[in-house]
Amino acid sequence: MTEFFGWGRYPRYPSDVLDPTSPSELPSLMASHTGLVARGNGRAYGDAAIGEKTTIVTRALDRIRAFDPATGRIRAEAGLLLSDLLEAMAPRGFFPPVVPGTKFVTIGGMIASDVHGKNHHRDGGFGDHVESLTLALPSGDVVNCSREENAELLSATIGGMGLTGTIIDATFRLRRIETGWMRQTTIAAANLEEALKALRETNNAAYSVAWIDCLARGRSMGRALIFAAEHATMQDIDALRPGAERFAPSKAGRLSIPFDLPSLTLNRLSVAAFNEIYFRSGSLKAGYPFLVHWNPYFFPLDGIGAWNRIYGPGGFLQYQCVIPAKHADIALNTILDRISHRGIASFLAVLKQMGPSHGDISFPMDGFTLALDMPINDTVLALLNELDKIVVEFGGRLYLAKDTRQSPATFEAGYPNLSRFRDLRRAIRASDRISSRLSLRLGI
Repeated sequence: MTEFFGWGRYPRYPSDVLDPTSPSELPSLMASHTGLVARGNGRAYGDAAIGEKTTIVTRALDRIRAFDPATGRIRAEAGLLLSDLLEAMAPRGFFPPVVPGTKFVTIGGMIASDVHGKNHHRDGGFGDHVESLTLALPSGDVVNCSREENAELLSATIGGMGLTGTIIDATFRLRRIETGWMRQTTIAAANLEEALKALRETNNAAYSVAWIDCLARGRSMGRALIFAAEHATMQDIDALRPGAERFAPSKAGRLSIPFDLPSLTLNRLSVAAFNEIYFRSGSLKAGYPFLVHWNPYFFPLDGIGAWNRIYGPGGFLQYQCVIPAKHADIALNTILDRISHRGIASFLAVLKQMGPSHGDISFPMDGFTLALDMPINDTVLALLNELDKIVVEFGGRLYLAKDTRQSPATFEAGYPNLSRFRDLRRAIRASDRISSRLSLRLGI
């Protein structure tokens, strides 16, 4: 029996562990156990990758089975880390179609969460780029899922949080890149209205994301820095960084958090001071393009080892909601007003524009998503209950890969295809065999 928890280090549950070392072991493990769910690298923030009774850890299933450099098509096992894929392929001029905010996730986890990146507004989620996947069902049967074969099962598995079976491998295409650099332009927005306008105006950029100051109030509420970027060309290097190495190696982070920091380290005053410095520093770079390596652009926090310790031993949670585009201005303004008045310190606050998704219970929708890290305490939990009501009122929903505490009612209000997902789970006998702490809590 092992104690498991997510990246937020809350909540914690005991679970038996299965560690398959070969895909051939999965069918019998699935058929002989109940109350189980697969787990990749444990980067879901809450209880999604913790089995009710048993957790299948897939990290040993990490091979690249096939790669065609002519098309960029790759077939990889579910336990392969995105970081390993990047280190192998980026220097060769290939890059994943979608990456989330950390590279320390597995391919299977990316599909199960239907991860979204800074390009969702243009390219959709990772699941939109999966051509096929191999799935071990709770019966022990192994099936291939694609747009033509078992399409309903594919749609349920993309964003399905591991509740349809265990992903064995997946096939998708990498995109070609000319260099390992990003051509970034920063836009400084004085408030939320300007931030949303800037995100809409950078809709044609390949990648766009905003850091937002959730503690700013009054006329500055929602002030932000928007980072728009494209994969840089050799012409960009010649113009902006002459002599730079075409595919410079990614540098390992030098900073690591060696122990749990005191729970009061991140407070309103310390975060407000950081936000002021960060906004002013970023504003100085606004208005002109410059080159940045792909690693810090896509994965800024990965350079800080064990950064999940900064909230102390009690852990933290990430609250991520998405609001439909037509209601985003008023809903996000209301949410930020509640947060800034309460003085809740968020070390990380991110705003992005999204497009639609196609998985039955995938998170993204055509609108804007706000993600906030917060400490776990009674004041925060009470505030989040208030925010849930605002999200539901304006037709939004919460991200299951980040969730630790939403109610079944909030969940059901946000996912209109939930009944179809439940029907499919019953049809393949997953509802009485595959269960995570998340699915138990929400009644999935």
